[in-house]
Amino acid sequence: MNMIFRFNSRLKGKILTAVSLVSGCVLMTGCNASGQAKDVVAHGKVQITFWYSGGKTAAGVMDDIIDGFNQAQDQYQVTGIRQEDYDGTYTKLQAGIAGNNAADIALLDSDKSRSLMQKDLLVPMDAYTQQDTSFHQDDFIPVFYNQCLDNNKILYAMPAYGTTQVMYYNREIFEKAGIRPEGLDTWERLADAARVIKESTGGAAYGWEPMWGEDNLIDMALSNGGSMIDEEGRKVLINTAAWVDSWEAVRKWIHEDRIMAVHYGGQGWEYWYDTMGDVLQDKAGGYTGSSGDQADLDFHKVGAMEQPGFGKHGPAPVARVLQLVMIDTGKDKTMDGAYQFIRYFADASQQAKWSMATGYIPVRKSTLEIPEYRSYTEHNPHALVPISQAMHASPDPVDPTGGKIFDALAIAADQVEIEDIPAREALNEAARTAQAALNAANQPQ
Repeated sequence: MNMIFRFNSRLKGKILTAVSLVSGCVLMTGCNASGQAKDVVAHGKVQITFWYSGGKTAAGVMDDIIDGFNQAQDQYQVTGIRQEDYDGTYTKLQAGIAGNNAADIALLDSDKSRSLMQKDLLVPMDAYTQQDTSFHQDDFIPVFYNQCLDNNKILYAMPAYGTTQVMYYNREIFEKAGIRPEGLDTWERLADAARVIKESTGGAAYGWEPMWGEDNLIDMALSNGGSMIDEEGRKVLINTAAWVDSWEAVRKWIHEDRIMAVHYGGQGWEYWYDTMGDVLQDKAGGYTGSSGDQADLDFHKVGAMEQPGFGKHGPAPVARVLQLVMIDTGKDKTMDGAYQFIRYFADASQQAKWSMATGYIPVRKSTLEIPEYRSYTEHNPHALVPISQAMHASPDPVDPTGGKIFDALAIAADQVEIEDIPAREALNEAARTAQAALNAANQPQ
């Protein structure tokens, strides 16, 4: 594992380019004489563009869902254009908005959706959901739905699917080492198990491999009773004992005890697949990875379990939601069609199809009652692990600085995991940077 620093998933695409105003039309691909944006119509159908990202499995399923929507009705034609990753989608979207050539629909992380919402660049969905008899707010898993609401409880995005970091372990390594997964209810006990694994394999396998970056470490801090900022939104708390103690434990396990290891560097998702590969190739007892990894794992080889708590605290890992948003292009028929596609994707049957194929978490409770999904989870109980974790998970923390707190945490995570810098030192520096950003964000405009 070579020392190459990457752009973390939260580091790219933070600055939104100013939106051009052209002939009185904002974010429009074309205007008629009255200043209204024109819908693009081809072969009698309103054309809708959709930018998304995902691995090869997810991309294939998305293509199938898009095709299903296009065949199910004759008013709209959705064209999906795959981007390199979530950050790439956002970066391209910014350029598209500035150049009046943005997609009509985009699949985004919640922080990126929120950034666009705060700049009034998204179409609120309430006007559509209020007319949609199939829409039932109570059917959505709260931790996902609530992340799509603004401060006034307006729905600015539709939950598309959820993800949370769960634990995947090598069944054979665990069995030979005499480790029972259900007994690993704290990170400290997991570390003890990692020590046993390394000893029992003669050093041929690491006990555990956290996934590179701040996300696993944030999960641990929250599961140690930590918070990112105080309730008033005025003080950064990322250098409190809850954070320092949990992050320092990881540093020690990696660099001093050498019972854990982190892959880093490379291109794109290379580090991620290297981590997964170690577990599948008996080089590690397990790793902490996305619920979306389930599509690429052999569950004859591995098992799944929820993240543990830390110390005396219960587990509270983050459950993130990927969101479908409508870009405000001013094209009424296009936006109508965009909502129809979003509605189609959020349907319980499509959620079941998506989840079974990708491993991501369905956002609707009723998905569990779809016969095909019920049968699938009966034969594949690992699919229920992320859903169970999501029911008591923490929402993705809101960064009121536009991402600067997460940026500071990403730098600190590299310092702890890669550079062997004590957690207190790394987090104190991160807190200074983050607090300055928070102070600036709280200044009256």
